[in-house]
Amino acid sequence: MEVYLIRHGIAAERGTYTDDEQRPLVPKGIDKTTKVARSLVAKKISFDLILTSPLTRAYQTAEIMREVGLCQTVRTFAPLKPEGDIREWLTWLQTEENRQKYSSLALVGHQPNLGDWAEMLIWGTVKNQIVVKKAGIVGLILPDTDTPISRSTLFLLSSPKWII
Repeated sequence: MEVYLIRHGIAAERGTYTDDEQRPLVPKGIDKTTKVARSLVAKKISFDLILTSPLTRAYQTAEIMREVGLCQTVRTFAPLKPEGDIREWLTWLQTEENRQKYSSLALVGHQPNLGDWAEMLIWGTVKNQIVVKKAGIVGLILPDTDTPISRSTLFLLSSPKWII
């Protein structure tokens, strides 16, 4: 299974909204995210499902990906919130239905979580080494085993400027 960890695009500055969860993408973030999404479509990449943090900026990023044709289905998934736990996603992933149903997933979320999740899937521990830029992508191949922790293979780590 291929899993793409995608960080939300450029959003309004911290502190500009009383509820941080409501910070939206700014016009530059919408533009850059749209360019990244179109570039992925041009590279013939698509997703069976996009799971996204319910925070506004992540959901907007996921919707842009859907609108340009990367996927037809976007679902919010609370474990992708900033304080989310990879184990909740792994439990979701381990169900027989999900393992058989999906071959390519996109997870739209936040930094440092996405970098931490990538490190757990690759090395089995968080090393604070992988940084996912806004609208950046980490691509992983998960093995067909019960747990992908420390068994996944990194095939893509890119900032938006290298994708566009």
